[in-house]
Amino acid sequence: MELFALTLPRNCAAFADKLYVRLSLSARDLHTAGHSVRFDCDSYKTYVTVRCIAELPEFQLSVSGSAVYRFAADMLAAFILDEMEHKLLRDIITGHYRYEDEVDVSSIEQYCRQVLDQPEPTEGIPRSRQRRQAKIADHLFHYLEQHNDLNVVGFIRFRLADYMNELREVAEYAIDEFIMDQQYQEFISLLKYFVYIQETKIPVAHLMHRGGNEFTLYNEQMNPIDTQQFDGFTLELLDKEINFEDMIVSTLISVSPQKIVIHTRDPEEQVIKTIMQIFENRAMICTYCKQCGSVLGSKNKDQLYP
Repeated sequence: MELFALTLPRNCAAFADKLYVRLSLSARDLHTAGHSVRFDCDSYKTYVTVRCIAELPEFQLSVSGSAVYRFAADMLAAFILDEMEHKLLRDIITGHYRYEDEVDVSSIEQYCRQVLDQPEPTEGIPRSRQRRQAKIADHLFHYLEQHNDLNVVGFIRFRLADYMNELREVAEYAIDEFIMDQQYQEFISLLKYFVYIQETKIPVAHLMHRGGNEFTLYNEQMNPIDTQQFDGFTLELLDKEINFEDMIVSTLISVSPQKIVIHTRDPEEQVIKTIMQIFENRAMICTYCKQCGSVLGSKNKDQLYP
């Protein structure tokens, strides 16, 4: 007796094969629990069907029906997230938002995954896989209780409106992040160009990072640098809102040292990474030396990161 059939279009045959294998392997747990069913897979000209077959006379719908429907719903919900969500997101990115370049699409997909794979909710974007899977499984379970034929793609498109809206929100958020990152990289490239064409004004600048937003700039004799004696370089000319990170970069470009030694105990802070990215081989990080030991605190050994 056929309990239900899961249908996918012929162009999703690879999905159907994976779904059939997953259901068949996991069905052993159903047999162990006394629920006698098996799964078959049939391929037709325009669609592929995975069928759940009850093995009579052992199978009793009143006893095992609910357990089998719940099993199938849980397995299919996990399958949608594991195997089909990637294609659903790509269809949104390339279809609704009309991105075509493969590099751009892949980058946006990575932002989507960063959002969807996080275990806890974050402001504006719900990010729990467990929540998404449970919600989809509940919809599937209630549907299978009342219907014996489920078109998987149609079900996702028309019965999982909340889920699809969530994917669209995630894609929109990811595209915003992608655009902001592109603008940031263009801005960094422009600053690197200014650094490249500008003549050096002093041989060495020591940038003491005391933590957070506290920096002090010294020359090669470890005397504080009076930045007012240098021609100013302002990022306001680039039509970009000034923040603390921009002020530090603007000061360093104005001073234009041949070499920058960044003395810090927090080399992974974003402002440090930005300076290193802009000044490249002209900058190096010192996590401890004689010059900064008394100012920033002691370390076990000297270490420079070019």
